[in-house]
Amino acid sequence: MNVYDSHKMAELLRGSHDLELTAHAEEADVVVLNTCSVREKAQEKVFSDLGRLAELKASRPDLVIAVGGCVASQEGEAIMSRMPCVDLVFGPQTLHRLPALLDARRTTGVAQMDISFPEIEKFDALPPTRAEGPAAFVSIMEGCSKYCSFCVVPYTRGEEFSRPLSAVLAEIADLVARGVREVTLLGQNVNAYRDYSDAACDVEFADLLAEVSALPGIERLRYTTSHPLEFSSRLIAAHGALPKLASQLHLPVQSGSDRILGAMKRGYTAAYYRDLVARLREAVPGISISSDFIVGFPGETDADFEATLNLIAAVAFDGSFAFAYSPRPGTPAALLADTVPEPVKKARLQQLLALTDATAASVSAAMVGSNQRVLVEGPSRRNVRELCGRTDNNRVVNFAGPSALVGQFVDLTITDVAHYTLRGRL
Repeated sequence: MNVYDSHKMAELLRGSHDLELTAHAEEADVVVLNTCSVREKAQEKVFSDLGRLAELKASRPDLVIAVGGCVASQEGEAIMSRMPCVDLVFGPQTLHRLPALLDARRTTGVAQMDISFPEIEKFDALPPTRAEGPAAFVSIMEGCSKYCSFCVVPYTRGEEFSRPLSAVLAEIADLVARGVREVTLLGQNVNAYRDYSDAACDVEFADLLAEVSALPGIERLRYTTSHPLEFSSRLIAAHGALPKLASQLHLPVQSGSDRILGAMKRGYTAAYYRDLVARLREAVPGISISSDFIVGFPGETDADFEATLNLIAAVAFDGSFAFAYSPRPGTPAALLADTVPEPVKKARLQQLLALTDATAASVSAAMVGSNQRVLVEGPSRRNVRELCGRTDNNRVVNFAGPSALVGQFVDLTITDVAHYTLRGRL
């Protein structure tokens, strides 16, 4: 989502002030930090970076420094008072007002802040998504109304709201016309999508997937991030019925302990989650499922952590994003005693990652000798004379081939496995 938002900011400033991206802050007239407050480390990095930018601004007083995103939404006035070098503060829902804020700062000489929640106005005001390859992100909804006890998203991005189906389809059709063949639909709680713009026709996420899949030119469809409670029977059926929908899914679970899931206010049990995965695999045999985990949540015992390891073994997750718990200011969990010692958190995290990495490695190894349909995205990162692309289950494959293949789907035979990537041949 932040990658998507950053691209939108760049397009806005390109159109309004003729600003172009530069790789070095020393060359910039405007520096924008697009921030995340999901983890403590990311939030701390904002103030560390601002300290370095303050030194740059001391030698270049005309430099404009802007802070956007979730830290801006959460901290607001505190950023202004703590870091007087900052000129603009804006939230995720007011990024479309960045050009006007920049004008106001330059006109008045006074720092500007807008961290309000205007909701759908943002999408109406944003420029078209710029196609920078054959795959693109498309935001279909934002915010979250689940209020998990550890999460800041409802407080920084607001309640759930969805874009009209017609607007989503128009944006994707425009991307297809510019060479995009694969789209990833984005939302903090993406499968909670509902289009209420037409009172006579209540459109849910499964309907949206079918409509996007039917667009000429779209050859593969993904989405992230989903919530287990929003997985309806119709959505499971869509996975089995839509060939263009990738057989790979990111489905955060956070913990395998019912007691911890309750404290997190996730709204489901480990048994519910296992049953959901079983139904998905019945609809799509071989579907690849990755997940999110938090270790060391307040009160997590050895038995609770063991329940998480048992869930991982039962589900056989193909990859994970796992983090040691850190309290986020303003959330209910921040009021709980952080009872798990840091060394225990780190040890549990390493044990969890070792287990999920082993499963992912076995999946990759099993792919050797198979034929895979791959979207060629461009040159390989490590060898520009080779190409790279992604398989249906989201593995990166490097292979030798002509540059004319970029933007096309090709069939590869997988020949070898590296640590995080595959090798293949046409």
